[in-house]
Amino acid sequence: MYGELDGCGFESLDSAFEACYVGHARVERLWTGARWSEGPAWFAAGRYLLWSDIPNNRMMRWDECDGRVSTFRQPSHNSNGNTVDFNGRLVSCEHLGRRVTRTEYDGSITVLADSWQGKRLNSPNDVVVKSDGSIWFTDPSYGILTDYEGERAEPELPCQVYRIDVDGSLNVVADDFVKPNGLAFSPDESILYIADTGATHQHDGPKHIRALPVSSDGRSLNAGQVFAECTVGLFDGFRCDTQGRIWSSAQDGVHCYSVDGQLIGKIRIPEIVSNVTFGGAKRNRLFICGTTSLYSVYLTANGASTG
Repeated sequence: MYGELDGCGFESLDSAFEACYVGHARVERLWTGARWSEGPAWFAAGRYLLWSDIPNNRMMRWDECDGRVSTFRQPSHNSNGNTVDFNGRLVSCEHLGRRVTRTEYDGSITVLADSWQGKRLNSPNDVVVKSDGSIWFTDPSYGILTDYEGERAEPELPCQVYRIDVDGSLNVVADDFVKPNGLAFSPDESILYIADTGATHQHDGPKHIRALPVSSDGRSLNAGQVFAECTVGLFDGFRCDTQGRIWSSAQDGVHCYSVDGQLIGKIRIPEIVSNVTFGGAKRNRLFICGTTSLYSVYLTANGASTG
């Protein structure tokens, strides 16, 4: 499982990328056996990673202490994106349940959102937590288009981006996306980056990441602009490092963008990548969900947030 892998490695497109990694660092395949890996989330206190295997309706667990992989939850309601809140609890997007949930310390599950104005959500996809405790998530229709990653159903709502406040209230923060997907805050939380993968179901549809300034009240978004267009396939999930660079999934691996939206380098992975997250004791280990496998690589960059 370990060691240098064919089709993996760093590809520098700009000298700025060379400061992001050590020359002898190598991509490791930690595990394989999924149908579509997604939603990695790092739990620092337990030194383990959770991620979703959506079509297999399960959530997996990789232990940093001994490298073992086990099934964390099955069925998982076709969970997709996951993150960790500031109290160390798991927050998940579920296709089958068409909801966002939180796993409490005792293992019980609290439903945070499953409807808007009396209508069911589509299939919550990815989720992030802001420092004020609010939870922001995307709600495209991928999980109800077929039975492969959820259950086929007619959408009751347009594809939107939502915010759950600490008091439990739900509000729409963006309604002009075709298929809102991955999302992440900039290190200072002044910008929310959101991927639009509308090209999956719309000819010449969007395949970019947009940067939307967060309003002064921290609760809404101002009009934004396209940050970057995907050059190979589509963006899906992504994370920011402490310097504001974006590390995003793509068809040929992980693409790294500078703060001004320039593609400066890639980490080549021999599978389509769906999502990434930073973990490890110093948040300098990038965990990568490929189609069937979990990968990791050590960087000189550090993740801007946990989970």
